[in-house]
Amino acid sequence: MEKEKIARENLLRRSEEIDGIAIKGYDFDNGIDYKKILQSFSSTGFQASHFGRAIDIVNRMINEKAFIFLGYTSNMVSSGLRDIFRWLVKHKKVDVVVTTAGGIEEDIIKCLGDFYLGDFRADGKELRKKGINRIGNIYAPNNRYVEFEKFVQPILEEIWKEQKKTGKIFSAGDLIWKLGEKINNEKSICYWAWKNKIRIHCPAITDGALGDNIYFAQSKHEDFVLDIVKDSVEFNNTTIGLKKSGVIILGAGIVKHTVLNANMLRNGADYAVYINNSEEFDGSDAGALPEEAVSWGKILGSAETVKVFGDATIIFPLLVAESFSSIKK
Repeated sequence: MEKEKIARENLLRRSEEIDGIAIKGYDFDNGIDYKKILQSFSSTGFQASHFGRAIDIVNRMINEKAFIFLGYTSNMVSSGLRDIFRWLVKHKKVDVVVTTAGGIEEDIIKCLGDFYLGDFRADGKELRKKGINRIGNIYAPNNRYVEFEKFVQPILEEIWKEQKKTGKIFSAGDLIWKLGEKINNEKSICYWAWKNKIRIHCPAITDGALGDNIYFAQSKHEDFVLDIVKDSVEFNNTTIGLKKSGVIILGAGIVKHTVLNANMLRNGADYAVYINNSEEFDGSDAGALPEEAVSWGKILGSAETVKVFGDATIIFPLLVAESFSSIKK
């Protein structure tokens, strides 16, 4: 009996009552209502509830007229998310963009030809023989990069000539600006950024095919240069004096750190939404949760933050549907 008493006391220990959101999913007895299905995520638990919080935070950014930093890695532009980024920039839903070199070049390249759905398990050796580059389960024919070189080399030559004539040194942002102007294609993120005067910053401009073309340009003209310091100063200065700052970062790496580091100069962002799958066990900034950024002063201690673990190609369109596309900034 004594053992039973101890077991019962441990097993049937009374709890405190909780005052909060009851876990509850969508009831399909009510038919199919996609908006209500998305709204039900907030009370579903796990990453669904983090997604619900992300919607709330982004809507707060919009309602509070925060200056919104959008950061995304190049693979996002490889995917169909490129069209959503283009829509956000076209309609001035964000104030500044940060991406990697692939996020610039592939936006331009897709104006010159399509990418196609492929297979994660495709034979790399066979694809190489056919000149097909694979990005996950997306195929990018190498002809696209040939056309990209034909497009971008005359622009780099023009920049070099202007540099020789006037002494003006272009920054990475200036180059992206010029690419957006020259492509003159409404499918392009860079085009709408140029048209709407929204700067796109690329802290890793020498990576990827764009970097290859910069390499070829300097091989031809040894005095051809790009000023990355100017770009860094310009981007960091965007954070100074902001009344409210909000960051939305898809993926991780240099894009994530660049956005957050700039916000450290104003003692931290007011809102932060991360969407990525990186873990923090190895101390990487990629996997770091918002709380770590608070310790550096990159995010305010009073900020509203969330990290959603998941695939941005699934999550981000739904997030935009429940925020930017339904609320006028």
